[in-house]
Amino acid sequence: METSTTSGEARTRELEAGIAEIRRSPGDRGCLDLIVRRPAIGDRDLLVTGELDPVVGLVGDTWSSRPSSRTVDGGPHPDMQLTLMNSRAIRLIAGEAVRWPLAGDQLYVDLDLGIDNLPPGTRLRIGSAEIEVTDQPHTGCAKFTERFGIEALRFVNSDGGKAMRLRGLNARVVRAGTVSVGDVVEKVGTGNGATH
Repeated sequence: METSTTSGEARTRELEAGIAEIRRSPGDRGCLDLIVRRPAIGDRDLLVTGELDPVVGLVGDTWSSRPSSRTVDGGPHPDMQLTLMNSRAIRLIAGEAVRWPLAGDQLYVDLDLGIDNLPPGTRLRIGSAEIEVTDQPHTGCAKFTERFGIEALRFVNSDGGKAMRLRGLNARVVRAGTVSVGDVVEKVGTGNGATH
């Protein structure tokens, strides 16, 4: 009979073996694979098309009403409007796509989200919208552990996992627009006006 320790070690090996595939994510031009709106705590709506807005983030999402421990007044953090997660990473962690929304992120993209590739200030164009990567860390929490296991939490929060942003990244909307599943996600510049 397999012990929980043995099972945990096998899961860790499985996750580590998947890093090579995640590293193959495109660096400059990827794809938007999934849009998830959170209309209420614990609820998930899968969208084919969504609207991004500089004031409310993903229209219809609860970000604008969610408290944050990182703001002085406890209100929603302006640099945490959107969270993006790498599609290859969530596929490795969660398995079939029906489980991806459990991670709680809004946009799932096939793009290298690593800090070296997308430092804070990097801008991404998705559909007719533009977003900017912020410096707010996005790490696994108790809910993430409950849904995907302690091995997955250790995987994303390891030094290497943080450098690759396996848990994802925070962003803010800088230009309103429409985004749709299948849209190109393209690195277009930095917040200081420079372009790649």
